[in-house]
Amino acid sequence: MYEQGSFTRRRFLATGAAALAAGSEAVAQTPAQKLHVKPVPAEIFIDHGINQETRLETLRGYLTPASHFFVRSHAASPVLDVRTWRLRVEGNALERALELTLDDLLRLPSRSVICFVECAGNGRGFFKEFMGKVASGTQWRLGGIGVAEWTGVPLGAVLELAGVKRDTPRDILNVLVEGLDTVKVNRPMSLIKAFEDDTLLAYAFNGEPVPLDHGFPLRAIVPGWVGINNIKWVGRIEVRSGAIDVPTTTKTYVLEGPDYPNKVVLRQQTIKSAVALPWGAVLAAGRHRVRGFAWSPSGRISRVEVSLDRGSTWQPASLREPNIARAWARWELDWDARPGDHVILTRATDDRGNSQPASVPWNAQGYGYNVPVPHPVKVT
Repeated sequence: MYEQGSFTRRRFLATGAAALAAGSEAVAQTPAQKLHVKPVPAEIFIDHGINQETRLETLRGYLTPASHFFVRSHAASPVLDVRTWRLRVEGNALERALELTLDDLLRLPSRSVICFVECAGNGRGFFKEFMGKVASGTQWRLGGIGVAEWTGVPLGAVLELAGVKRDTPRDILNVLVEGLDTVKVNRPMSLIKAFEDDTLLAYAFNGEPVPLDHGFPLRAIVPGWVGINNIKWVGRIEVRSGAIDVPTTTKTYVLEGPDYPNKVVLRQQTIKSAVALPWGAVLAAGRHRVRGFAWSPSGRISRVEVSLDRGSTWQPASLREPNIARAWARWELDWDARPGDHVILTRATDDRGNSQPASVPWNAQGYGYNVPVPHPVKVT
């Protein structure tokens, strides 16, 4: 089921040591960026303080480079020493506890997965902008997402080493992954999800060690699920015989509000699409190739439709390859733009039949906004 990779210890340590040295220097010499190790220039990111939103119009290829990958953190990025770092695997649903070094993980069969990681609150700002009701948290538009090739050890392979007891429930949230940032962010998933082939403990990002701001030396990759499950700087995994309740399932990352009489714990993301133009873009009159992205937590994108008349009519956009399930598809449409104020609406459908809805109920923490967004453009 798993393939042996060629991401060698020497290559990892050489690149990782260089990253650590550069990271330490950045932290020491650039206090304006003390929350992050990498540069976060305004031409690439919308600044939300500790969180940095990618300007989608700056992306050119299919994979998002580390320099452009959005940042969602709950505390400053820790700079960890891979020589002393350990992964603890424990819990009453396991036959044995483990303590693994990076060398131990590199010796296990590896797998590479191309998928998106997306903040659960991506699109949150639109609750205020289009529904007139503010939801709490970072007011993202649609740049809280990135697609990368992640390489690492399948989480299921590590759990097999520890031996999951046969009577452990499979669909409750009982596999907790915890980070080594100062607040030790953690969140559980089900054993069913943990044992999916593409759920990883990733040590590589686009063929290089996972960048410091994105989880070095190890992060969880949980395709299709909300970003909070993709824990960075992983240091501990716990598997219990019963459901695990932590603040990220009881207080945050839940749907609550007038339409949710009982809190709903978030698991899967929602299907979305976006226009790769600045918000409030100004274009010269004439022919333009408008492009953008569409993504689904469930499958491949099968169709993207675009409306240039505020939703009265829709026309199909062209989809470019690759088009990978639980990653994204790039779309294009030629537009003969005439002077005036316009909006561009996009609507995605995946190969499972899921499509963006005409409306969503408000929720207090602003999750799941995936209504087609009227993207404003002025043509001069």
